Amino acid sequence: MVRLLFAASLSLFTSTSMAQSATYRCVDVNGRSTYTNIKEETAGKKCTVVSREVSVVPADRIAPPAGAGKAPATTTQPASTVASRANDRRKILEEELDSEQKRLAEARQKLAEQEAIRTGDEKNYQRVLDRLKPFTETVEQHEKNVEQLRRELSSIK
Repeated sequence: MVRLLFAASLSLFTSTSMAQSATYRCVDVNGRSTYTNIKEETAGKKCTVVSREVSVVPADRIAPPAGAGKAPATTTQPASTVASRANDRRKILEEELDSEQKRLAEARQKLAEQEAIRTGDEKNYQRVLDRLKPFTETVEQHEKNVEQLRRELSSIK
């Protein structure tokens, strides 16, 4: 009787350990990952052991968007729509350019104010440069932004 219980528990332990095999993550040449627990499927692929135990939960089904399956009414946009978008984009860029130019003027003013200040503890000129560095970096950044916005505007026209 004891031998029968021992044999039954041994077979139960063996089947449980077989069910909990390793899970492998394999990456194909396109960089996509796939997961498998079958060792033979990993042959010739870049695979690593992810886990010894994995819980798998099915993904929720995503409802198709309203109107899916219907053919689009038109495949090209009318010229008026394209022109309208270009005008909208131009307006937005012009507004951004105006605000960026204002920020640049403010940054230049603050830099000029800081350059005019001389304190007694800055006998070494490097200390002056260190104090002015954040102000000059701010001016340079705003100048770059203005230049970029001008380039974008010139590409629209």
